[in-house]
Amino acid sequence: MKIIESSKIDEKAYVEVLPNGLTVIIIPKKNTKKKYIIWGTHFGSIDNRFIMPKTGEEVFIPDGVAHFLEHKMFEQPNGTNSLDTLMALGIDANAYTTNDHTAYLFECTNHFEEGLNELMDYVQHPYFTDENVEKEKGIIGQEINMYDDDPSWKLYMNAMDCLYEENPIKIDIAGTIESISKITPDVLYKCYNTFYHPSNMTMVVCGNFVPEDLIEEIKKRLLPKENQGEIKRIYPPKETKINKPFKKEKLEVSTPIFMMGFKDIENRKEERVKKHIAIEILLNMIIGKSSKLYDKFYKEGLLLSQPSFDYEFSSQYAHVLISGTSKDPSKIEQGIMQEIEKMKQEGLNAEYFEQISRKVYGNYVIEYNSVGDIARMFLADTMKEVQSFDYIEQFETVTKEYAEEILKDIFKEENKILSIIEPNK
Repeated sequence: MKIIESSKIDEKAYVEVLPNGLTVIIIPKKNTKKKYIIWGTHFGSIDNRFIMPKTGEEVFIPDGVAHFLEHKMFEQPNGTNSLDTLMALGIDANAYTTNDHTAYLFECTNHFEEGLNELMDYVQHPYFTDENVEKEKGIIGQEINMYDDDPSWKLYMNAMDCLYEENPIKIDIAGTIESISKITPDVLYKCYNTFYHPSNMTMVVCGNFVPEDLIEEIKKRLLPKENQGEIKRIYPPKETKINKPFKKEKLEVSTPIFMMGFKDIENRKEERVKKHIAIEILLNMIIGKSSKLYDKFYKEGLLLSQPSFDYEFSSQYAHVLISGTSKDPSKIEQGIMQEIEKMKQEGLNAEYFEQISRKVYGNYVIEYNSVGDIARMFLADTMKEVQSFDYIEQFETVTKEYAEEILKDIFKEENKILSIIEPNK
C-alpha cells in the first residue's frame, strides 16, 4: 500500500491499486464518528464515443446515458431499491453524474459494514429490462423539462455553447427527450461492461479506519473481473477559439443573471494544480468579497451579493467562470475587464496578493475538516488526474509573478464570453 502525505497539514492517504485494477484511497480521520465512502467510475456526459476494449467495436451512444445508467443502478431484480435500503439503515446515501465521472456514495456514523455490503452489491449487479428502462425515460424526461426551465442551468449551458463549438461539455448531462428515447438495455449493459470495470473506477473512504483492515473488507466484496485493457475515448479536436462571444435568453427571473467565461486554451496537465491556485487567487483579487471592485458595485446597487467563480477543467476542457445577479450585467462585464486591464498594466499589489493567498490557503485547509469534503475532493481530483495534496504542497510555488503571467494568458478579450438570462416580461 502506497502512502502519500501532506506534512504541512499532517494528513495521510493510503492508496492501493488492486489486482483487478480498482484504485482504493483511504484517508484515516481518528477524531470523528462520521464515515464517508464514494465509489466513482470515470464515465461522464462527455464520454459518448469510444472503442470497446475487448471487441474493438467503435460505439456511439445517445446523449445522457451516463446519467440514465446512474439512475438505474439502484433497482434490484427483487423489486427493491438500494437507495431505500440504505436510507432504512439510517445511512445518508446518494449518487450523481458530472461531465467526467459518475459516483455512488453514503455517509453514516453507524451501520457502515451493512452500507458497504449494499453499496458494493448494487454497483456490481446491474439490472436493466425493457420495462424498467422505458419507465425511467418518463422520470428522466420530467427532470429534463425541469432543467430546461431552470434559469441557472440554462445560463451555464448557454455559456458552454459560447465557449465551445463541438466539445461534448456542451451536452446536457441528462441528455434530451429525443436522445434518451434511443436508450435500450443493450446500450446500458454495453456502457456498464465497458466503464464500470474496476480498472476504470476509484473508491475513496474517509473516517476512523485502519487502512489495512478496510482494504481486506473491500477485497472480500469485489467480484472477480478479467482485465479488459484501456478504454479508447474519442473526442472532437481541441478548439483554440471561443464559439461565440455572447448569448442572451429570456426566462422567469426577477433580475438578470449573468455568467462571464474565459476559455483556457493552454490546458497542460502538468500545470493544472498550480494554475488552478493562481486563478482562484486572481478571481478573489478581481471581484472577491474584499475587492475594491465588488465594494464599488455593491454600493452602486449593481451587485446584490458576491459573484461566484470557478475554474473548471479536465483533459478535454478548461475555462474560468464568474456568475452573479445584476440589473446591468454589461456594466459588470465592463468593470471586470477594466479591472483586469489595470492589474495587467500596473502589476498585482504585493500586499493584497499575500492577503488573498492566505485566505485561499486557509480555505484549502478547512476542507480537511469534513470527511465528505475530503472524499469527494480526492475522487474528483483523481478523475482529473491531479493529486489533492498538491494544492497544499504546491501552494508556495504560486508567486505574484506567476499569477501575473496567468492573468495575461487567460483573461483576454478574445477568450471571453458572456451569457445572460433576462426577465421575460
